[in-house]
Amino acid sequence: MSDAPQERRKRSPGKAPRMGGNQISDHAERLARARAVLRARGLDAFLAGPSADLFWLVGYRAPALERLTMLVVPAEGDATLVVPELEAPRAAASPAPDVADVVTWPESGDPVGEVRSSLVRAEVPGDAVLAVQDRLWSMFLLQLQDALPAARWRTGRDVSRDLRLRKTPAEVNLLRAAAAAIDRVHARVPHFVRPGRTEAQVGRDIAEAILEDHDQVNFVIVASGPNGASPHHEAGDRVLQDGDAIVVDIGGTRAGYCSDMTRDYVLGRIPDGYAELHGVLEEAQRAGVDAIRAGVAAEEIDHTCRSIIAAGGYGELFTHRTGHGIGVEEHEDPYLVAGNDEPLESGMAFSVEPGIYVPGRYGARIEDIVVVTESGAERLNRLDRGIVEVGG
Repeated sequence: MSDAPQERRKRSPGKAPRMGGNQISDHAERLARARAVLRARGLDAFLAGPSADLFWLVGYRAPALERLTMLVVPAEGDATLVVPELEAPRAAASPAPDVADVVTWPESGDPVGEVRSSLVRAEVPGDAVLAVQDRLWSMFLLQLQDALPAARWRTGRDVSRDLRLRKTPAEVNLLRAAAAAIDRVHARVPHFVRPGRTEAQVGRDIAEAILEDHDQVNFVIVASGPNGASPHHEAGDRVLQDGDAIVVDIGGTRAGYCSDMTRDYVLGRIPDGYAELHGVLEEAQRAGVDAIRAGVAAEEIDHTCRSIIAAGGYGELFTHRTGHGIGVEEHEDPYLVAGNDEPLESGMAFSVEPGIYVPGRYGARIEDIVVVTESGAERLNRLDRGIVEVGG
């Protein structure tokens, strides 16, 4: 999937979220790895607000509220999770209390003061170098800077990136399960798309199908006819009709890990030029996956796909990068894009999703999630990548 924010839908309260194995489970080991990264980088502590980083480290899915929640991980000593008092029951039900000290603050309390106190208890010096999780709200960062005037501040991206970039075998298993679940949803899409229905109606059916085997819907893109030329199109009131090419890009979260997959459907008659375009796209996506192996630069996968599309005469119509990492977030490192010369490593997981978009007519995108292995790459999505023809 591309980068546009999408509405989230979660399972009904009667359905408990799935947990993977032992919740992938050794959060204590993850915190130990985080402390090692901090020491290696000369950092004194890592501060994470509600985010994938906080969830990955201690297993607590904190809501992003105007009330501060913050995980404090010192380079030496125990982690502390500072939470609003009204959120304490949710935090207590997570793995967090088993691996971190949970400190609550009352409605009229001083959460920034609690963060400062947790740093003092860990004997972090006043002039510490503190790494801050990248998506922390600015109002909280400004308050922290006022409360810790002698501290020096660094982006937390390098810390969390080192920790989450290479998936463990347990994480790959969860990504495999999520990919299989979204495969099953795509297999049902031909039953949802038919002339006379709107994109939004199809999108609602797909969302319900996702929730049958995921804990959350992350996004549903149903882009028909000329809307398919917009990679970030949101399902709207356009009515499907015979001869439409339809881009369906969908994903959810299952046991904490994300799925993401795109396939292309045609209602009835295949529009002029579309089969040829799609054939080039299939060749490009296949070549991109075949080029994956440890040691190859991430940008080389992008170059491989782009070169084939350009040779087919569609170069200017491929307008986005070839892929993004995936894990507890649907978009994370590594990114397959020109300029990223980082070598791929075993355990990295990402999408390969070249696309071709013809303004005013149609678009096409093929997306699979792959994992780098010792011998190349494993496709986690298994459905056929050709045009799915649906009777008009």
